[in-house]
Amino acid sequence: MDRIADDATSFFSRYLEITGVVGQAPRAVGHSPLFGKRLGLLNGSSWVALWSNFFARLYLPGVQLLTAGNDAVQFSFMRAHEAGQDCLPPSNVERFARYAKDLVELGDVHAVLITCSTMSRSHAVVEDALKPYGTPVVQIDMPMMEEAVAHGGRILVVATHGPTVTSTSALLEEAASRLGRPIEKDGLLVEKAWSELVLGNVEGHNAALADAIKSTVRRHDYSCVVLAQLTMASLLFSFPQPSAEFGLPILNSAQCGFKRIRRVLEEI
Repeated sequence: MDRIADDATSFFSRYLEITGVVGQAPRAVGHSPLFGKRLGLLNGSSWVALWSNFFARLYLPGVQLLTAGNDAVQFSFMRAHEAGQDCLPPSNVERFARYAKDLVELGDVHAVLITCSTMSRSHAVVEDALKPYGTPVVQIDMPMMEEAVAHGGRILVVATHGPTVTSTSALLEEAASRLGRPIEKDGLLVEKAWSELVLGNVEGHNAALADAIKSTVRRHDYSCVVLAQLTMASLLFSFPQPSAEFGLPILNSAQCGFKRIRRVLEEI
């Protein structure tokens, strides 16, 4: 905390630069075909908003961002995971549908992006809740899963957070079934990376993730690696060219998901 306090002005300035301040006028960024479009970011917790806003600014210049997220939702599915229960409690799904309606009714967004991997399976309920408004809903992980299935071969699914594992595996299988492509997959849970993230050590998170991936891909023949959570896209900060670094495609939901929602917004 002392380190943050020492440079508080810079910290808050950068935070506001990334997240912005909610207002009716979109942020001017020069010429952009997306200028004036509004996107609702439906996060599984409030702290992830920094990640979703950062990558949205990167891939969606000119788009006005409205976020919804509740730390209690993450607390709820973490508690369910620890108890050996389904990590998609019905109460969480109900709230996600309600938050999505808030984004549409109060924020008049043109589309909604579900950024939480664990809550990704709420997509059908959220989509159904927004049908009366005609608002499209995108799961941030689905484009990544479709790309992984297209690679074929054996896929390594990497997660850092236990509750995400089941949802990510189910989503990958769903994509494979819909595309009619058989897949093989292995899972890798890197809890050390999550522990570093909890401590605020993004460099440590990236290093732990990189070590685990390199160690695993050396022992097996994989077609690609899937990073299960949006926060894991932080690996790009340390390895801007991950495919060259690791010797095979490293897919993350930030690049795949925001590129998909960009196409959706352009078509509206």
